[in-house]
Amino acid sequence: MRGRMRISRQFFSARLFERMRRIGSLTAAIAALFAAGAPSVFAQTQPANRFVVVLDAAHGGADSGARLDGEPEKTYTLALSVKLRSLLTARGIDVVTTRESDVTVDPAQRAAVADRANAQACLSLHASASGTGVHLFVSSLAPVQAAAMLPWKTAQAAWTSRSLGLAGVLNSALMHAGVTVTLGRVALPAIDSMTCPAVAVEIAPEQSSNGSATSGLADPDYQARVADALAAALVEWRSEERGGREP
Repeated sequence: MRGRMRISRQFFSARLFERMRRIGSLTAAIAALFAAGAPSVFAQTQPANRFVVVLDAAHGGADSGARLDGEPEKTYTLALSVKLRSLLTARGIDVVTTRESDVTVDPAQRAAVADRANAQACLSLHASASGTGVHLFVSSLAPVQAAAMLPWKTAQAAWTSRSLGLAGVLNSALMHAGVTVTLGRVALPAIDSMTCPAVAVEIAPEQSSNGSATSGLADPDYQARVADALAAALVEWRSEERGGREP
């Protein structure tokens, strides 16, 4: 029995040595490819002209948000996200969403989705019963130079300038659609950790010049006008990101 065990151990050791030798050779080969500048598998599966938009429907699950026209804000933002996703997909834009159903998603998870997607734009969708038209908010973080390592909770600081540019494109498209726009800067827990151009879009009822509401949040025509304007703005942003060239 001891002799058989000794032979088995020797056989096992030989096989193990051979496997380790092969793994070492494979590792060396991979290292050589990367040293020679070979693209990674991930880079090969991502088209060079890929344009990704993240839609972040605010609230969800245990977080209902504000009460709007008898509906919780979380329902309104999810419906807007679904509508906007359809419009963008039809225009050849890849869309990633932070939630597809009534689930709780914390700010860190929302930021992580945007960061993993390597997005060219993120819209955090909100709604409000107060104010007029659409409110656009960019992070209040002061701009900093991009760096290899950025503090998680202030990563957006390296993208503030581009986020302001995105807000400008959104502002132009909404105003062209006849929607009143308010611009602002504020601390945004989810957006402050995002490494992409990001803007919080808060939809409020449309009002006339004398202050009386003309279109509530539940008005389908108003919803469609806002969604169409946001989609048009993101198509314009894609064009600007590509130097004015469209596919």
